[in-house]
Amino acid sequence: MSVTHAKAGSPVRGRRAEGIGLPRRIENELRKQNDRFSAAVENMSHGLAMFDADEHMIICNGNYISIFCLNAEIVRPGIRFFDILQHSVDIGVASHSAEELYAIRKPYIDQAKPSTYEETLSDGRIVNISHRPLASGGWVSIYEDITEQRRAEQELKEQHRRFDAALANMSQGLLMYDSDGRLIVRNERFLELYHVTPADIPLGMGHRDALEQLVRLGLYAEIDIDSEISKTAACLQAGEMRSTYRHLADGRTLLVVRRPMSGGGWVATFDDVTERRRVEERMTHLAHHDTLTNLPNRSMFRERLDQALDEATDLAIFSLDLDRFKAVNDTWGHPAGDWLLKCVAERLQRCLRIETDVVARFGGDEFVIIQSNTKGAGDAEKLARRIVDIIGRPFRDKSRDMHIGISLGIALFPNDGRDADTLLKNADMALYRAKSEGRNVYRFFEPGMDAMVRHDAHSKPIWRQRCGGRNSSSTSNPS
Repeated sequence: MSVTHAKAGSPVRGRRAEGIGLPRRIENELRKQNDRFSAAVENMSHGLAMFDADEHMIICNGNYISIFCLNAEIVRPGIRFFDILQHSVDIGVASHSAEELYAIRKPYIDQAKPSTYEETLSDGRIVNISHRPLASGGWVSIYEDITEQRRAEQELKEQHRRFDAALANMSQGLLMYDSDGRLIVRNERFLELYHVTPADIPLGMGHRDALEQLVRLGLYAEIDIDSEISKTAACLQAGEMRSTYRHLADGRTLLVVRRPMSGGGWVATFDDVTERRRVEERMTHLAHHDTLTNLPNRSMFRERLDQALDEATDLAIFSLDLDRFKAVNDTWGHPAGDWLLKCVAERLQRCLRIETDVVARFGGDEFVIIQSNTKGAGDAEKLARRIVDIIGRPFRDKSRDMHIGISLGIALFPNDGRDADTLLKNADMALYRAKSEGRNVYRFFEPGMDAMVRHDAHSKPIWRQRCGGRNSSSTSNPS
């Protein structure tokens, strides 16, 4: 305390005054330091307790009292460490007896180096305890309730376990890339599908590097890497899924589906769809081809004819019907007739230019041909003669010869019609004329044939309404 002069009202100066003021300043500074220390201790997020060399508590904070649910009136500075343990047992917080707890903690307390361990309370909470020895003897302990942390870690571990189990049991291959395009997940099924090892496609590899590696290993028959990367990036940026079929060098087909992730990056799945694609292609093929001869059917022929007409090139339409086919069925049965139809289909194909011409079976023993890029009637007549000649040659099966012929009707585009229906109808009328004139011949469409066909249809049952009833693929409608 400062001493003030009674008369002058000024402080007393001299050594005596200085001697009185120094202890007060030290005392005030110590008080300030204690206040700062207490404030720091009380505002810690963890519990704290300090003990002297005799194991008596020097100080603790509120979090220490709260973590262990202690009574602040009992747990005060000066209380023995063992008595605190006994108090925790008495209130039912401790999961062991005071003696057992003391035996557990004593080795840590006696160590001359920092140590950490965990203790589980009776209510299941987990407390992390860190001991730090003091230079003057005793120790300071920091207490942290890590129950939620451990629970979160356990949940995360369980999620990882489920995730790993899902990856291991997926029928699809999977790759996961982060937002920087780096590979962060790769399952075993992916390695199996591509017949590669983890060293071939390591984690951390970039998207481009992975594609280049698959090409380098000879797995992709053909791929435009720059296009693949740009298309994938565009879809992911738009938040859209992208799927493509990837054809491997060994003939397999994989369906690759890329899906963006909400946090950035994407997941790519790989599914072997080789058999499924083969079935789909087979179904598509059957929908457009005759099951017996494997020639295009009526539907596919119409598509090819419409396409040829759109290209506006000169072409000829042939309507064909076998002669004496009924005799084959009557003599040797329908199996022989089916065999003969397949042989006829093969011979007709050999007469055509594979790149441009088309032959189709409409049903029964009826066939149609598109001859493209003709140079007038002359080209069509050459093809007609060739067909009559080759079909007129014997068909040998099991040491027996089958003799048939063929009649053809021809309509030319654009003179005989500019649309598919007209051309097919006119080719049919020309065929009718060929049949009526002795068969095994060809005839071009001529104006006036329509009237003749209508007249003959009323006078005698020669015309078979060829424009309809062609859907049958069996041999039950022989000529």
